Amino acid sequence: MIGDWIDVGPLAAIPLRGARTVPVAGGEEIAIFRTGDDAVYALVNRCPHKQGPLSQGIVHGHAVACPLHNMRISLASGEAMGDDEGCVPTIPVRVDAGRVLLSRMGAIATALAA
Repeated sequence: MIGDWIDVGPLAAIPLRGARTVPVAGGEEIAIFRTGDDAVYALVNRCPHKQGPLSQGIVHGHAVACPLHNMRISLASGEAMGDDEGCVPTIPVRVDAGRVLLSRMGAIATALAA
């Protein structure tokens, strides 16, 4: 842990246009996404419609498609795109020296909301 940030591993461990998950004790699992242009985002790992595991979806640009029914979710805002409705909580995340850092307060918030 680095102050207010939790080191969750190297950026290289997340494939381009893919995701990895981080468990949260007493909270909801977090999905960390890496886009094709190396942007990194973190969302609670559940679709707002049928609670599908977003980490198993396909990343297109800066959005992910739910693997259960193809609902597209903006990685930046967590908002459903197109005609769909709903929102997934986002968690602040950053990359420092090739390491992915997750906001400690964001992770705690998922445990409090669960």
